[in-house]
Amino acid sequence: MSEPFSRLVRVEAIPKDGQTVAIEASPAEREALAKLYKLPSIEALTAELTLNRAAHGVVRVEGAVHGQLTQICVVSLEPFPGIVDEPIDVRFAPLTDAEALRRDSGWPLVFSIADEDEPDSIIDGKIDLGALVAEFFALGLDPHPRKPGVAFEPPGEDQDEEKVSPFSVLRKDR
Repeated sequence: MSEPFSRLVRVEAIPKDGQTVAIEASPAEREALAKLYKLPSIEALTAELTLNRAAHGVVRVEGAVHGQLTQICVVSLEPFPGIVDEPIDVRFAPLTDAEALRRDSGWPLVFSIADEDEPDSIIDGKIDLGALVAEFFALGLDPHPRKPGVAFEPPGEDQDEEKVSPFSVLRKDR
């Protein structure tokens, strides 16, 4: 499956002193992402990223993603506007031969419990900044969005207990 938002950058083309990249999703890309994330719409999706090369082919991507969207309130089911502002700080590194073999063979991946996350993979000498921005946009979405001013009202307590509980008959026989 191809990414609905893709901006490939060749690692070899990143200058040694770094590079700043601004990207913006097109209307078609925003529509595809809204469908993917089950949102009524995404009005804007932009990011400003700084790419810096380091030793051993490592690339650090830092910046922020900004999105304006319409989401559905989990209480009232009404659409309302929302904003995503999410920082990005991710390292990328080339796949080692062992990692490539593990990935191609379906062997289980090994995860580190070190303080810093393991770097993401540079695949075929490229990093997909669009996929990275879409991922961080999704991470910034509220999983239970609530429209401002809307409160959950539990069902009333005024119902007769005998009608509510199927075990109320047992209490009468005591």
